[in-house]
Amino acid sequence: MRKHMMMVLLLVAAVLTALTAQAVGENQNRVDSVQTQAKPKYVFMFIGDGMSHVQINAAQILKGSSEKGNLSLKPLTFTEFPALGLQTTYDATSFCPDSASTATSLSSGYKTHSGTIGLGIDKQVVGQTIAEQLKEQKGWKVGLVSTVTLNHATPAAYYAHVPSRNNYYDIGVQMVESGFDYFGGGAISKAEDGGRTSIYTLLERAGYLVTDNKQQILNLTSASGKVYAQNPRLQDSGSMPYAMDMNEMDVSLAQFVEKGIDVLDNPEGFFMMVESGKIDWACHANDAAAEIYDLLAFDQAIAVALDFAKIHPEETLIVVTGDHETGGMTIGYAGTGYNTAFDILYNQKLSYIAFDEKFTKLQKENPNLRFEQALSMVAADFGLVAPGETAANKALVLSALEYSKLEAAFKQAMLPSKQRDGGDQAYLLYGGYNPFSVTLTHILNNKAGIGWTSYSHTGTPVGVYAYGSGSELFAGSYDNTDVYAKLKQLTGIV
Repeated sequence: MRKHMMMVLLLVAAVLTALTAQAVGENQNRVDSVQTQAKPKYVFMFIGDGMSHVQINAAQILKGSSEKGNLSLKPLTFTEFPALGLQTTYDATSFCPDSASTATSLSSGYKTHSGTIGLGIDKQVVGQTIAEQLKEQKGWKVGLVSTVTLNHATPAAYYAHVPSRNNYYDIGVQMVESGFDYFGGGAISKAEDGGRTSIYTLLERAGYLVTDNKQQILNLTSASGKVYAQNPRLQDSGSMPYAMDMNEMDVSLAQFVEKGIDVLDNPEGFFMMVESGKIDWACHANDAAAEIYDLLAFDQAIAVALDFAKIHPEETLIVVTGDHETGGMTIGYAGTGYNTAFDILYNQKLSYIAFDEKFTKLQKENPNLRFEQALSMVAADFGLVAPGETAANKALVLSALEYSKLEAAFKQAMLPSKQRDGGDQAYLLYGGYNPFSVTLTHILNNKAGIGWTSYSHTGTPVGVYAYGSGSELFAGSYDNTDVYAKLKQLTGIV
């Protein structure tokens, strides 16, 4: 009997081994099929800085239907992509990483310290980025676009190798030395640091067309040569304005991508990385409306790439992901329980940073500004009114608790920054931002049913959405370093 049982067990084990070998073989064949059949020559890498599932879902909710009994999400361009993956974001030093290390993992395939760009864990080993390899090995043209400064952490991770992301001037020099063909979006941080030769001058000496003229930017073609195209208007440390603050003078992110395609057009192929950096900045400040509108502008830029992909269906790959999550954003707040009311966000007319500028100007014009006077600006820009007043939506009437919080924040905001409360409780309330504006966004967000846990990054995994040649390789769950490995495999670099 025991001998019979042993024979049965051995037979079962043999069958399972054979089935396992077959499954592995089939999986290997699938991967080999991707390697041999999918050969993209146009690759778009879209990075929503600070963007995870909640930021995306919030944008879908705002643009969908909030009517009771008829709730619906509005799909975004990239949420309709056929391949969906999930990547972990931790770096070598933290499960709440920064953009320098995570972008290094995405661009170069290895873990490093928070704050380090393009260097190994020892801060000595210099790796090559996917962009550098494609330019060197395949002769592809390379473009980088960002809504923040072009020597900020995420774009820098595609061409720079420095121990600290704060070495802005050195990063700028390496940007020039990269020889990449197209830079578009924001300005250059500390372009003349310490009186050294301006990075803009170095770009011109290296043969770049440097322009912030909208019409000249919109006229760019493949005959324009190497280009540094900067948005005509700048906001918040040299970045492009938030999407909700833009006007007819600005070049949209979608337009920068469209002109990037024109500049990079060539028979060999191109790689373009596009970052929506102010999704992250808005989430740091806990400003849901600014985050959502920038994410929607990001989606419009992805739609431009998708239009291109439909013209070149066998040769184009689009990958969309985040580098990490920012702010600990949640859909659901203790004060609203199971209810949400995202339509309340439509009452916010400008970003927190634009409101800060407006409020600061009002302070200078009226040093003795009273809280009651400031509330008229609050009503105009956020729709919120004092208790006892009427509003088209009664939810916009401040409760006694909200009113007292806003009044306390106003008093702090009226003080010189060095005289403001620097204690732990004040940080939890304001996070180092202007107390008045961050309290306004908190109140409006909470009324909509949105909560925040942090003013920093979190360790939440982020989604990966892919379309086109080889996109199936991005399905599943994996580490952020695998994004680089997959791109390397598909493009055939060594």
